[in-house]
Amino acid sequence: MASAPHVDLLTEGVAADGAAYRALFGGRPDEARERLREAAALYRRSWELAPPRSFGRLVAYLKSAVLAGDGRDAAAYVRDALGGFCDSPTSCYALALAALVAGDDAVAAGAAESMREGDAAFDRAAEALAALAAGDGERYRRAVGAIVRDFEGRDAHLTGVPVADTAMLMEALARPRGLAADPASPLIPAGVG
Repeated sequence: MASAPHVDLLTEGVAADGAAYRALFGGRPDEARERLREAAALYRRSWELAPPRSFGRLVAYLKSAVLAGDGRDAAAYVRDALGGFCDSPTSCYALALAALVAGDDAVAAGAAESMREGDAAFDRAAEALAALAAGDGERYRRAVGAIVRDFEGRDAHLTGVPVADTAMLMEALARPRGLAADPASPLIPAGVG
């Protein structure tokens, strides 16, 4: 039996992300950017075909788009898709990311706080997002460090590539705010951000 199209698109998006990370670690940033754009497009199409409340696809879409340097349009799309509202840790993650990209720190802070109802990974991401929304560099440095340590302790990674992609996303959001922590880790490609 064939899988649903939205599942196939999601799988293809994960594979494109993996190819992007391999390109980054291989010192091929232009190829990585194209693969991230491909992943973002696949995640967005998957979201559009998926059952309601498949909010993880919106988070993945934003992550890939932000890392590709295309965050503004993606953030506007996500905010519109959510109607500016979130009611679960995953939908609040998507809203917090979109709001930070748009410079709406108050919405980002509120959404980040609502993410804390999720598991420990959500709490770590929420802490980093809240610190960015507050402009608190020291708090952000501690939070992104915790994210990196978590990824370094994992035995498996979604894309099959050992990479701290959540930390890379946070750094991409922090850099234009002058808050980048530049965590040193073998799971973060050199020259990212």
